[in-house]
Amino acid sequence: MIEFHDVHKTYRVAGRDIPALQPTRLSIEAGQVFGLIGHSGAGKSTLLRLINRLEEPSGGRILIDGEDITALDANGLRRFRQSVGMIFQHFNLLASKTVAENIAMPMKLAGSYSAAEIATRVDELLKRVGLEAHARKYPAQLSGGQKQRVGIARALACRPKLLLCDEATSALDPQTTGQVLQLLAEINRELNLTIVLITHEMDVIRRVCDRVAVMDGGRIVEQGDVADVFLHPQHDTTRRFVFEAERVDEDEQHDDFAHVPGRILRLTFRGEATYAPLLGTVARQTGVDYSILAGRIDRIKDQPYGQLTLALVGGDIDAAMGQLNAAEVHVEVLRA
Repeated sequence: MIEFHDVHKTYRVAGRDIPALQPTRLSIEAGQVFGLIGHSGAGKSTLLRLINRLEEPSGGRILIDGEDITALDANGLRRFRQSVGMIFQHFNLLASKTVAENIAMPMKLAGSYSAAEIATRVDELLKRVGLEAHARKYPAQLSGGQKQRVGIARALACRPKLLLCDEATSALDPQTTGQVLQLLAEINRELNLTIVLITHEMDVIRRVCDRVAVMDGGRIVEQGDVADVFLHPQHDTTRRFVFEAERVDEDEQHDDFAHVPGRILRLTFRGEATYAPLLGTVARQTGVDYSILAGRIDRIKDQPYGQLTLALVGGDIDAAMGQLNAAEVHVEVLRA
């Protein structure tokens, strides 16, 4: 659906060139929820806004569904943008328009829909986002979560093939964030809509995304399936995001384990293996004793996972590790 071929962006500020995005290659498949995560200034907003040319690239080519959008003229760009919806961090609703009028606005601007078609589509979208009872209200009468639902409905008005989310949940409380993310997941699943979202919260990535790219200093420093990146982060920036999300201080944890005897392992379980009584079986068959030093069981999108940090003593530890590997558990030796 989306291809970046050596795309880069430089801003001219006070006579100096300031690079915001280094030459980037990126591919996003149709129907995916793709997350971009990075700290402020990492380049993620620039990359997102290049997708619909709200920012003009300084070089490189951007292909959307096979079409080179960097070659489009003004008319072609207007046509293309009708196939792209965008959700903003601070909602960007028109204060003088009702909820229904805000949702209808893209269709009116497109100029290709009848009044009856607009009314039918608005009713359909109000139902989808759960705001049927609020059609005649104005934005000032809505909560933050309701405003963002209006923004989502508006972004879907012209039946886009691509949805861009610019920090869509960062202005919301945790409970409302969960509701909005659930709505986005439903939209992706039911409409097979490609979604690209940017965030600085790893928990948002974990809940809703299929793949993720981690950005730092205008570069993509790590990317892959969310489960792989989240459970086995490679780059220092990724590790910081994961440990912040899990509220883990890696240095303190290693200090805590300094006086624990035995071989220390980190085990990662995915899928139904997360709930299997594997440790007890391995301990009985190999004679090892284990103590659990840290652990978590949760879900990445729809997939359960677990990570346990163990200390193993006694018995045949190598045989125990062999059985764990044979059961498709990822075994990482933290201390031999």
